Order: sequence, then C-alpha cells, then structure tokens
Amino acid sequence: MTIGSGGSSIVVPRNFRLLEELERGEKGIGDGTVSYGMDDGDDIYMRSWTGTIIGPHNSVHEGRIYQLKLFCDKDYPEKPPSVRFHSRVNMTCVNHETGVVEPKKFGMLSNWQRDYTMEDILTQLKKEMAAPHNRKLVQPPEVKGPPWACFSFHYFIFGMPVLFFVVCHEVLQIDQWDLPMAY
Repeated sequence: MTIGSGGSSIVVPRNFRLLEELERGEKGIGDGTVSYGMDDGDDIYMRSWTGTIIGPHNSVHEGRIYQLKLFCDKDYPEKPPSVRFHSRVNMTCVNHETGVVEPKKFGMLSNWQRDYTMEDILTQLKKEMAAPHNRKLVQPPEVKGPPWACFSFHYFIFGMPVLFFVVCHEVLQIDQWDLPMAY
C-alpha cells in the first residue's frame, strides 16, 4: 500500500500494513462469507493467520466451511503469503495431497502485486470455487466432530462466524489433510 500525491509515494511498512489487515479482518468483511485473523495474538511478527471461506451458493461448496492457513513471511507484502487449505477441498489450484494453493495455478499468487491483501486472496479463492471448472468437482466428505461442534457452526458471535469456528476447531485439533482421501 502506498500513500502520496503528486507523483510521490510512501511505502507503508510491513507491520503497519498487517495491523491494517488485522483491523479489517476483525471488523468483518462484506457479507460474512470470508473472514480472517491472526493465529497467535502474541506473534509480534504477525506471520501466521487463519482464514475461513463459506462455500459459494449454487456450487458443490455451498454450505461448507473451509479453513485455510496463510503465512506471511518477512517479505510480505512484497511477496505473497503461502496459502494452504486446512480443510479438504478439491479445486484445480489446490494440491490434492497437501492442500497448498499452487501459485502457478492461482493467478493472484503468480501475478502478485503489493496492493493485494489476504482478504483479496480469500475472496478470489471463493470466486474460484464458483468457477465452471471447480463448481461441480466431486468433493471429499466433510469431517465432522462431535454433534455440539457441528451445531455450533450455525451460530454467530458478534456477527463473525469464523471466531466460533476457529475456537471449535482448536478444541477438535483436526487437520483434514492428515486423513485418508475418500471421494
């Protein structure tokens, strides 16, 4: 992000940029189907983030909640974060064994610009889910925890569904990419 007028520009330092993104993520984004926040509030380098995408309507992803991990290395935002689906998903830009979003197959990462944000990545991944080449792909079965965890996904805390989902997920400690693929 740059600030300036009359041809001059000031580059916003990494940590200020990440603080802006954190503030925006905490306030909630758009229709609430995409959200993100830091994994560890004590991480002074603000490297590890969790994102959530609620699958788009009229696709095989509808009604599913996908959790992702984003890692912003020291060169972010000059270079994109690494992005990995924590939830199992079948998409053309996602490695089917690791859940990593492959930059060569996901244009936003391969053509990264400093002005892009984690919100932009999550929003674009949601659009990618609804694209013709992904919207009907057979998906792996959802991993469900105890009934209280599945039921709790339908509630919102302060208007943000991701907060409760993340809390439930941490209690369950499920990494779906460690489970066998069956679809």
